[in-house]
Amino acid sequence: CKVCHENGLLDAPKFGDKTAWEARIKTGLDTLTASAIKGKNAMPPKGGSAASDADIRLAVEYMVNAAK
Repeated sequence: CKVCHENGLLDAPKFGDKTAWEARIKTGLDTLTASAIKGKNAMPPKGGSAASDADIRLAVEYMVNAAK
């Protein structure tokens, strides 16, 4: 997650950027998690990692909480 979300690579919303995350957060944690697991736009499924679905959800929660 950090590789892209730290610097906004490939249009990833930057970690902690409230404006970039606002509309995404409104879609809900389940929707964000599903997108992270399945992949979206330039982001491959699970960000290209072998993380479990549960770990992906924890990462999404962490990023969402940092942007609130």
